[in-house]
Amino acid sequence: MTVPLQAALWGLLAGGALVLGAAIAWFADVPQRAIAGITAFGAGVLISALSFELMDEAFARGGIAATSLGFVAGAAIFTGANRLLAYRGARHRKRSAHGAQPSEDEHAGSGSAIAVGALVDGVPEAIVIGLTMLEGGAVSTVAVAAIFLSNVPEGLSSAAGMRRAGRSAAYVFGLWGAIAAASGLAAWAGAALFVGASADVVAAITATAAGAILAMIADTMIPEAFAETHDAAGLITVLGFLAAFLLSKAAG
Repeated sequence: MTVPLQAALWGLLAGGALVLGAAIAWFADVPQRAIAGITAFGAGVLISALSFELMDEAFARGGIAATSLGFVAGAAIFTGANRLLAYRGARHRKRSAHGAQPSEDEHAGSGSAIAVGALVDGVPEAIVIGLTMLEGGAVSTVAVAAIFLSNVPEGLSSAAGMRRAGRSAAYVFGLWGAIAAASGLAAWAGAALFVGASADVVAAITATAAGAILAMIADTMIPEAFAETHDAAGLITVLGFLAAFLLSKAAG
């Protein structure tokens, strides 16, 4: 099996956690506080992964200049896209509370904007999976585990909000199924399109993904976590960070 195909399968696995989270939200009545706590934990996991896996790897490959430029560029690209999507009705796409996400009647076109927003949120994470396979052909199990663990609360929180906004099961599971498939494609692209690229380019792309992920955490996951857990959000986020950090050390 080729390396890009392996990357695609790993990306599909990580993206499939979004469908798992959505299924939990759809078929179980999960309390708001529990959703917020799980989201805080997932945010901590992602912060740890981008710190010790992505940024360290980018710096080792390309040095401070390529890493810094890519990191800021990724955050800027995500922020610009997120701002545009907010005007289209996708500002609270990761929020689970009743009334947080608009229905199609309340904001025409918000369903499409939420779908695009989910794609914008998920693609950088999946590209990272492919990039980790460029050197040696082995995937970073820490990166896959971290993305999987963070995708469960992302799918859970967002799908809970979609359900309360009156969106259908076909929409919810169609959306997350498509994002899971797109994650596999993005992971394939990360492994296939950058083979033979210079260390600076790979470092910049890796850091760009890290910047986009961190901006996504701050803009969409942390607000959902704080909305219900309040003062406990920081502690739960730290526990998620520690879990991913320990996983990275055990794998290393």
